[in-house]
Amino acid sequence: MGVNKLIPATRTEHMKYAIRDIVVLAEKARAEGREMFYLNIGDPILFDFDTPGHIIDAIHKAQRDGFNGYAPSSGVEEALDSIRRDAERRGITNIQDIFVTSGVSEGIEIALSGLLNHGDNILTPLPGYPLYTTVLSKLEAEPNEYVLDEKNGWQPDLDDIESRINGRTRGIVIIDPDNPTGGVYSREILEGIIGLARKYNLVIFTDEIYDRLILDDKKHISIASLAPDIPVLTMNGLSKAYLMPGLRIGWTVVSGDKEIMQDYIEAMQKMTRARLCACHPAQFAIPAALDGDQSHILSMRKKLRERRDLCYDMINAIPGLSMQKPEGAFYAFPRLDGIADSDFEFVKKLIMQTGVVTVPGSGFGQKPGSSHFRIVFLAPEKTIERACGMIADFVDSNY
Repeated sequence: MGVNKLIPATRTEHMKYAIRDIVVLAEKARAEGREMFYLNIGDPILFDFDTPGHIIDAIHKAQRDGFNGYAPSSGVEEALDSIRRDAERRGITNIQDIFVTSGVSEGIEIALSGLLNHGDNILTPLPGYPLYTTVLSKLEAEPNEYVLDEKNGWQPDLDDIESRINGRTRGIVIIDPDNPTGGVYSREILEGIIGLARKYNLVIFTDEIYDRLILDDKKHISIASLAPDIPVLTMNGLSKAYLMPGLRIGWTVVSGDKEIMQDYIEAMQKMTRARLCACHPAQFAIPAALDGDQSHILSMRKKLRERRDLCYDMINAIPGLSMQKPEGAFYAFPRLDGIADSDFEFVKKLIMQTGVVTVPGSGFGQKPGSSHFRIVFLAPEKTIERACGMIADFVDSNY
């Protein structure tokens, strides 16, 4: 008698997450005894960054004080008040709702699930963080990828965005500062996106998890602060600048015209109620982080700026590679020019021959005809110097 194999849902067929998928190859190289240099995952805690003690203390106090049961679905009052204050400091007004989530990832799921029907589409950046297209696949909605202009510091191409809008386009995703490129969007670009959102009745989803990690003199602008009338969902969390990625605490600030948004807000509230709540004691880390001592961010920026500059200089010195200088976050997206292999083959060979782990650009999407890889510059300078030196030797010997 034959085995009746379970057939998985078709929505899972195109789900990929290159950032972690590449670890399978890395484990093979490690098993062969190679020294490894993991420059693939944006987790500061894997390197020489530590969670600020006052944030950890706030969680411990909450647990000792008995906040270990279920929390209100949208979040505890102390956290919501702190998030509102922070949003208002950033110029965001006309706030209609705030909800705390299990990382920004859950915020993305709730926001997109509450809006999209089968066959709808959302404008997503190319390249862009792969979770957005994964969630769209689950919802049987469509990504509608707009191009980031590499020659213009990875700014969105407004003409390209407008050319892709159609009758099923419901919104636009922006990631600012950007993952995987490190681009920081200019006020002019943000105002252009607002103009398109207003013209075509689009919801703006803005992922600002790296907003405090601007590495140069450029100032981060929350797009919601420029458009109090437009429906904007501003997502942020404690993972990056507050050095708590494993805590899985994020939030979404919903702003815009109340009359336009009230049914959509209720749809999202239904989902927050259905999933009960985000981690209760961990929510007390939010006011400790947002309203507490910020000095660790200054030292973190200094480290990242030095490591960014080292990575930028060494990669651009390698024939066949070039990269724009990242302005924010801790990622770079070097371009492969005149390299015969695909980006995946390049990364695969690099791992197996050197132990340097990066991520192929195709895992984030990239403009047709171009080829890239993402490198994380969180590691100490000595590690970056060794890894980039090994990349240079690898390119020299293989290409």
